[in-house]
Amino acid sequence: MKNEALETLKGRRSIRSFKAEQITDAELNAVLEAGTYAPTAAGTQGAVIVAVQDPADVAQLDAMNAAVLGKEGLHPYYGAPTILLVFATEKAMVPETDCALVGGNLLNAAYAAGLGSCWIHRSKEMFASAAGKTLLKKWGLPDNLTAFCSIALGYADCPQPKAPARREGYIVRV
Repeated sequence: MKNEALETLKGRRSIRSFKAEQITDAELNAVLEAGTYAPTAAGTQGAVIVAVQDPADVAQLDAMNAAVLGKEGLHPYYGAPTILLVFATEKAMVPETDCALVGGNLLNAAYAAGLGSCWIHRSKEMFASAAGKTLLKKWGLPDNLTAFCSIALGYADCPQPKAPARREGYIVRV
């Protein structure tokens, strides 16, 4: 069976090198819309997706993530011009799972739109900090949001990685 959605799921890989060129509004809007259609516990839609494209804010997020990692000067977002952040609101019944599902939709939609993406960890720690709370305030968001997902997004500046063979025992039928 050949299906465009299945081919997207099989083809998407993490990209760790991005061009500086910013993605188009149409591409960003398509990816963001896909994120809003992720399943959430009890249909609460208890997530907020923040698209960060301001170069100063992107640089600050990069530095904050490196600081949490304990590696100042590292660039955990790999030079991506856009960073997507997924926060849980108080409405989320299962916040980490809901945000992970939103993030998965964003990653797969990025690939379907011809963009590169990479899930980046340490979001929760970044936004539990004073600097994170200050950014939330700057963006007009409440400081009680909890970050669970962070995605580097842009045009790949490397060849598309090939999927490795699936490991033995990945699926068990009973």
